[in-house]
Amino acid sequence: MIEKPKIGVYVCHCGINIASTVDVETVEEYALKLPNVEVARTYSYMCSDPGQALIKEDIKEHGLNRIIVASCSPRMHETTFRKAIQEAGLNPYFLEMANIREQCSWVHQDMEEATAKAKKLVTASVAKVRLLEALESTEVDAEPAALIIGAGIAGIQAALDIADAGFKTYLVEKTPSVGGRMAQLDKTFPTLDCSACILTPKMVDCASHPNIELLTYSEVEEINGFIGNFDVRVRKKARYVDFEKCTGCGDCAKECRVADRFPSEFDEGMGKRSAIYLPFPQAVPAKYTIDPEQCLYLTRGKCGKEPKCQEVCGADAINFEQEDEYVEFKVGAIIVATGFDPFDPSRKPEYGYDDYPNVITGMEMERLVSASGPTGGKVLINNGKEEIEPKEVAFIKCVGSRDESVGNEYCSRVCCMYTAKQAHLIREKLPDANIRIYYMDVRAFGKGYEEFYDRVRRENVRYIRGNPSEIFKRGNKLVVKAEDTLTSTPLEDEVDLVVLGVGLEPRAEMRQVMDLLRLSQSGDRFFLEAHPKLRPVDTATEGVFLAGCCQGPKDIPDTVAQAKGAASSAMIPLARGSVTIDAQVAEVNEATCRGCGFCVEICPYSAIEMVTVNRFGHEIEVAKVNEALCKGCGSCSPACLSDSIQPKSFRDRQILPQIAALGAMK
Repeated sequence: MIEKPKIGVYVCHCGINIASTVDVETVEEYALKLPNVEVARTYSYMCSDPGQALIKEDIKEHGLNRIIVASCSPRMHETTFRKAIQEAGLNPYFLEMANIREQCSWVHQDMEEATAKAKKLVTASVAKVRLLEALESTEVDAEPAALIIGAGIAGIQAALDIADAGFKTYLVEKTPSVGGRMAQLDKTFPTLDCSACILTPKMVDCASHPNIELLTYSEVEEINGFIGNFDVRVRKKARYVDFEKCTGCGDCAKECRVADRFPSEFDEGMGKRSAIYLPFPQAVPAKYTIDPEQCLYLTRGKCGKEPKCQEVCGADAINFEQEDEYVEFKVGAIIVATGFDPFDPSRKPEYGYDDYPNVITGMEMERLVSASGPTGGKVLINNGKEEIEPKEVAFIKCVGSRDESVGNEYCSRVCCMYTAKQAHLIREKLPDANIRIYYMDVRAFGKGYEEFYDRVRRENVRYIRGNPSEIFKRGNKLVVKAEDTLTSTPLEDEVDLVVLGVGLEPRAEMRQVMDLLRLSQSGDRFFLEAHPKLRPVDTATEGVFLAGCCQGPKDIPDTVAQAKGAASSAMIPLARGSVTIDAQVAEVNEATCRGCGFCVEICPYSAIEMVTVNRFGHEIEVAKVNEALCKGCGSCSPACLSDSIQPKSFRDRQILPQIAALGAMK
């Protein structure tokens, strides 16, 4: 027997967000006249404890079995109200939310029009809520392990937090060493701590932690499954060096027949490495790797009489027969910490980065001033005859950031401060140098940042407000053509060295990760979080979290904070041992399914597959929904040729009455 609907309608003021544009009392009076509505009320903040208590009391006192909350977007508080009515003994899916804020009050100025629209939205909700059905969520076991993709400071911090909590953690890094971009830095702002001194202990900890399996020089090839049960396949690329035998002595690199001939990626091409190499002295793990594209033996099949590295290796660790290996494992949660790429200033040809060796990027300057860099920390440039110390140094900020011409309208957040830091470091190394910084604005937003900026200015670093238009050569000097916009003075500034404060961009390989995990991009092309305020580390794919600069530009403190937040979120399903699967998923009517497979092709979450069933003695193929993967988005429903697949709570028989109710109102 179908229970007669007894509906309660609750209209929220949302402070003045709704009430300033919508006459909520009129909407309340109107709702009371609608079919099956027993109770209608208004309240200032329906999502507050008193507002929820009001709903609970009415459910018990009036026997309400359907609830409508006319307030904000379901994205904000649907979970809140579901929990409230469940606590009152009602099935949580007997709730419908009428969005009279984002879809009504916020898009209207005329109160009469907004109130009329709010009435329509409530009417449509009443038409649907009467036809809702009780749904039950299910639980599945969660594997107590996590995968972290990327081993920069974000990935390392997240891995350590999860591993310290007692969970197995797989840390995958595509390069031969962990450390990421932070390992390339000399000092960190605003405290001027040695970057390596802060980072190296964490690198060592993650390599020696009993709960962390470190997979460097590896790439994630395949991920299947769903939250709590992800199946992962990782390719460990051949190093051509036996990982267990290598002692990291370095004899092989010194004796390599092409020693120190190739640009070092770690030194941004300013230093050289051999075909067999350790990325940097503090690399973890301290194991050598042979570059298969540079090694003479691997590219030509010969290297003298025999490979020199193999000849001098006392540990007998060189193995040219080594092949890629594949590792498979299961995890309950995944954290993406793939970092960023520095902006390529070649896309701003007016700055002459490709033409003049004395125009360098901020990251190249980091390697130049670092004691472990190619010059041993000395700031040297080549004037065409010899290496000299520059006397005139110019920095240009916001190169590739806040720039519509290159498609990067966002602020990269770190350029202002790392430029100030590098100006300070040059002042320490070259006390007599004239240093100036060309800027649009100074954004010193973090703790101690404004004070550091003031300190640098007091060190006789001149800030010139103006965006340079071009850089060209005049004799042995570089000329920065600009305008000081504070004094309206055109400038042709002759300098020895130009440092471009390049911004941060999404990784070039991020499409690969997007396809693996079905992630989305925001307008700035970084990974899109589930909600910018309430769920900043979550993604639309349950069980997948974001940490660090893959989600957007940020400094080291914010990166570490987000990594810890992502680790905390990832540990929730691992600690519980199970995950709840939402009941609002698609459902297939096998009796009418024709097995065309269109729904399989269109599903953005790969949640549908074709299976064989027996119908009237015949084996046929029909669609089947994996409820753990399905997000109830409804993409499959319009693609179905026989109307055999529909999302629960959004079936045709529930949606069509809503449309009819809206059409019936004048």
